[in-house]
Amino acid sequence: MASYLKIRAVSRDDVPLITDWARHEGFAPGKGDVGIYRQTDRQGIWVGCLAGEPIGCIAGVRYNLAYGFLGLFIVRPDWRGQGYGRQLWDCALGHLEDVACIGLEAAESRIADYAGCGFQAASPTTRWQWAKSPTFEEACGGAAPDGLMLVQGEAIPEAVLQVYDAQRELSPRPHFLSDWLHHPAGTVLALLDGNQVCHGFARIRPCLLKKGEGWRIGPLLADSPSLAEYLIQQLLVAHPGVVLIDSPGGNPAAAPLMQRLGFVAVDRTLRMYRGVMPTQSLEDVYGLACLELG
Repeated sequence: MASYLKIRAVSRDDVPLITDWARHEGFAPGKGDVGIYRQTDRQGIWVGCLAGEPIGCIAGVRYNLAYGFLGLFIVRPDWRGQGYGRQLWDCALGHLEDVACIGLEAAESRIADYAGCGFQAASPTTRWQWAKSPTFEEACGGAAPDGLMLVQGEAIPEAVLQVYDAQRELSPRPHFLSDWLHHPAGTVLALLDGNQVCHGFARIRPCLLKKGEGWRIGPLLADSPSLAEYLIQQLLVAHPGVVLIDSPGGNPAAAPLMQRLGFVAVDRTLRMYRGVMPTQSLEDVYGLACLELG
């Protein structure tokens, strides 16, 4: 049966359906996320169809020849176990075959499968959920740290954030980051000094939970835990409700910060790579943009 699966590029009309699949899988997709994934690599997201009906999807996005990422790998529950997922997987890997390093986030149940395809473990990624503290508002000072200005939205010079992000992430991602920062859903904050040099930035966006809606913070990058804490505090005060953040195990300061702020670990995945293992430090990365594209 699997040979009858037709795999094609995702269209704009597919986005609501894929977003709904991601929501039911517990991915907590942000509003507008899948559309941004599609814009990042127009050839890097596919759906698999049987008799014209979509039954699965996958992303294999090329940032450049040095780095790509696999994610959004979903097969509808009623079509699992019949080889369709493997066909989608092979399609995405084929798209990334000349990329030096491919990353993904593995659920615990899939780690052995990915290892069998040549992926090596790097570090755990923890999903944190905020549990509000009764004294939280009192702990949130309104003033920015000495010498820094808190800037929001369109007032932030994008080029400054692009430089800051490229120096700290595993690969430059200018098209993805530009779409991510300018999407109307959510808020972007940055800490700039008097010379317009960035010392940290974060985005929060509305997300779709299995039941109801919430917020996701990401990316969150900062020079120090105290600056990351300040950015998180400002976002939490302005966006009440369920808030999620995915922090990389490659930053040893991230977990203590989340715990101090009242976040609780609710899930864990494993970052894995195939090819040239990255050497870039993640010590300034406190929150990933998303698990689907890294």
